[in-house]
Amino acid sequence: MREHLHAEWTKLRTLAGTGPLLLTIVVLTVAVSVAACAVVSCAAKGCGYDPAEISLFGVQVSQAVVAILAVLAITGEHGSGMIRVTLTAMPRRAGVLAAKAIILAGLTLIAGSVAVLVSSLAARRILLGNGFTPDMLILTSGPMLRAAVGSVLYLALIALFSLGVATAVRDSATAIGVVLGLLYLFPALILMIGDDHWQRILWRISPMNAGLAIQATTNLSSLPLSPWAGLGVLAAWAAAALLGGGLLLRMRDA
Repeated sequence: MREHLHAEWTKLRTLAGTGPLLLTIVVLTVAVSVAACAVVSCAAKGCGYDPAEISLFGVQVSQAVVAILAVLAITGEHGSGMIRVTLTAMPRRAGVLAAKAIILAGLTLIAGSVAVLVSSLAARRILLGNGFTPDMLILTSGPMLRAAVGSVLYLALIALFSLGVATAVRDSATAIGVVLGLLYLFPALILMIGDDHWQRILWRISPMNAGLAIQATTNLSSLPLSPWAGLGVLAAWAAAALLGGGLLLRMRDA
């Protein structure tokens, strides 16, 4: 496995878009989160906003960049034909995919941690000036810490989910379309369907809606799933995508 990890790290590190995309994840997360915080205010009589969700709102946008990075990590090799060289040098295809997943998840965790930390610190300063009380913005409190750590894990799971889809379809445009479609289609359907029962069902199986429940720190009883259970739904999507992609990788010619 050490050889697999070294090879995948070298390929991903030298891929032209890796550095800019990782930087974009950080910048986009922080910029959108700051913008979201700047347009909300908390009245003295009460606040209807979840401070964690507002502080980390940028994750909903930067996840698209994470998906693109993950897709290019595998489809770039198919497009250039490098995948044949890779599988000739390392015939254990499951090991190749596992190494890609580990390196990709590691890079996403690092970029996500920086993005979430900077977003949380910047958001605290802005929200305190917009009427939010200090006790709502204690970054080390249980709910806020869970939202921050969970958001980093959310981005890593999005990367793994995207990698699995891309491994299955092998085409960059198709893979990105499938991933973004699955992420953003469910929220659109929930808005279009008026039946509360079906709304809750779609919410529970939506990789984005369920996964982002990890950011919730207020009104938890009204959620269709608990925060960690919601993140578990996204983890199930990621595991299914990687399993399906891995099986197809073993069955098909390069």
